Amino acid sequence: MLTSTYDAGKQTQRFSVKGRSMEDLLNTEWLLCNSRGGFSSGTIASCNTRRYHGLLVGSLNPPANRVVSLSALREVVIADKDQGELGNFTFDGYMSDRGMKYLVAFRKDRGVHFDYDLGVAELTKSVYLMPDSDAVAVVYDFVRVYSPLEFSIRPLVAMRDFHALQKSQTPLRAISRGKAWAVRTDAGYTGELLLQNDKMQYTPDSQWWFNFCYCVEQQRGQDYLEDLWSPGYYQSRIESPQQIVLWAGLERCVDPDQLVEVDIDPDIALDALRLREIDWQGQERRSQHIWRRLCNAASQFIVERRIEGRSTPTILAGYPWFLDWGRDTFISLPGLLLCTGRFQEAAGVLKTFAHAVDEGMIPNRFDDYGNDPHYNSIDASLWFVHAAFSFLQASGDEETFRKKLLPAIRYVMESYRKGTRFGIHADEDGLITGGDEQTQLTWMDAKCGGVAFTPRYGKAIEINALWYNGLQNLAEFYKARNEDETRFYGEFAEKVANSFRRLFWNSETEYLNDCILPDGRADSSLRPNQIWAVSLPHSPLPFNWQQRIVDVVERELLTPYGLRTLSRHDPRYIGRYEGDQMSRDRAYHQGTVWSHLIGPFIEAFLRVHRFDKVSREEAGGFLQPLLDHMDNQGCIGTISEIFDGDEPHTPRGAFAQAWSVAEVMRAYQLVNG
Repeated sequence: MLTSTYDAGKQTQRFSVKGRSMEDLLNTEWLLCNSRGGFSSGTIASCNTRRYHGLLVGSLNPPANRVVSLSALREVVIADKDQGELGNFTFDGYMSDRGMKYLVAFRKDRGVHFDYDLGVAELTKSVYLMPDSDAVAVVYDFVRVYSPLEFSIRPLVAMRDFHALQKSQTPLRAISRGKAWAVRTDAGYTGELLLQNDKMQYTPDSQWWFNFCYCVEQQRGQDYLEDLWSPGYYQSRIESPQQIVLWAGLERCVDPDQLVEVDIDPDIALDALRLREIDWQGQERRSQHIWRRLCNAASQFIVERRIEGRSTPTILAGYPWFLDWGRDTFISLPGLLLCTGRFQEAAGVLKTFAHAVDEGMIPNRFDDYGNDPHYNSIDASLWFVHAAFSFLQASGDEETFRKKLLPAIRYVMESYRKGTRFGIHADEDGLITGGDEQTQLTWMDAKCGGVAFTPRYGKAIEINALWYNGLQNLAEFYKARNEDETRFYGEFAEKVANSFRRLFWNSETEYLNDCILPDGRADSSLRPNQIWAVSLPHSPLPFNWQQRIVDVVERELLTPYGLRTLSRHDPRYIGRYEGDQMSRDRAYHQGTVWSHLIGPFIEAFLRVHRFDKVSREEAGGFLQPLLDHMDNQGCIGTISEIFDGDEPHTPRGAFAQAWSVAEVMRAYQLVNG
């Protein structure tokens, strides 16, 4: 594991590279994001290990239709007939790591910075992603030059869907656009990559480079070899300290007969890189670098979605591959937006999903390519209800709640009561049931080769905890407004509570059953889903049962990085999330640790200990490993989606996950509030 230092005043993370193993450097990633869902990402080793790594991954239909445009740069330094390189590349069966000879340190703040000692010069290479457009600046600062050198940059272009890989048979071409060059493909994409460098001589020199190897994809059992195209190279002689800027931007194609000259003003553009300081809520927290780091991590997931020509805020579930998922969005919203006082954006997110409600269901996710939303979860709609009431409580914005959110809430609750897709309905006992052995409707939704590994059909524990919580919230809301509604929702909630206690409490194990199957059999697997029956604002359980649940979850499921999804003593437990798609999906919810579960666990832990001083201190200890993880493990400055159930709990999955960051933020506020 790499260790780093942190400059709180400058918000800068520093890593010394010398003496570090190549494995550590390849396993430590960086990420820059913009407001469109685009991003720039790679490793500290300056070597791409994923198909999703690239200096510019832009979005043609924000935040969807993402394209890996500029994959990498080959930068060559020639001095006294000696040739060196800045970057590192892995090819099929071979690694070119010549850049490691010169790399001294890595830093991250609003951009990422690689410090090199070339012998003949000292150089800092910086990557900055523009905050509101799909444009990246790669800045080379030759801060000291001891003897003249020749410097060249060869862009390596992918121009493909970010889930795919490029091959050399793809038709790519470069077109002159004044001072810039536009790279486009005839393979069906409507985007073009603009390249501009005003201080270097450009030479057209079309080349295909073959068999770049992405080792993470190889480890995951996926296709891992890619060919990249280069339109030419830039070259310059460096004799004194100077700054060189290579700009790359992804835009929609224009008619070839109407091409216009493109000229990026470096001074104006670089000034725009000074990102706006977000006025995070809480004056006293501004001096706390932990909170600021969490807020910076949070901002990466808040992006725009284009709907019918207008922009509205939304929350990406994670990088590098997720879009905005309903369940993830509404688990994340309290931490990312409500804890930080971003109420207008929270309202925008809620209204976006409320507008898309269909048959009483909130979309489980929007489509990667702008097609119709997907309605295939039982819990996303209930998390929406919970998030909407959390918004009302945090913001006090009753007008937005009543006019824009309450109709959707009532539609969801009535549809769930009477019946909607997938057989979702309230049974005679008032509890929500739905799905069958072939569906994967809860958050434990892994399915591969037609096998749903944790189907959890029937009456799932967290679904009914959310259902009860929603009914109680409605009863409270109408208390001073409508006596009939108050009575209806209150009596229904009491019916649900009685059934909940009768069916889910397991007197033999002294914790809650995870699921009640349609035939009445109980699935008593020890899983973390029961923690929500304690952590949500309204619990149907007596206090002593809540205490026992927290105790068993702490004893059997808690790790330094969150909760395991299954007890280690269960014969189905899988301690490592690795291998091909089938192997990984089988392990996804059968022991793998999910970091976002630290949020409901800490809230439940504090509740049963009355939020006293001792419990706050202990809960802070539970949180610390994930805060440390942000500094020196996985993708720096953010939190991974999952970790192995077995020690040393290697980070896995998406390297930056919204609800992981959000629930750590919410827990941090609960502990320190």
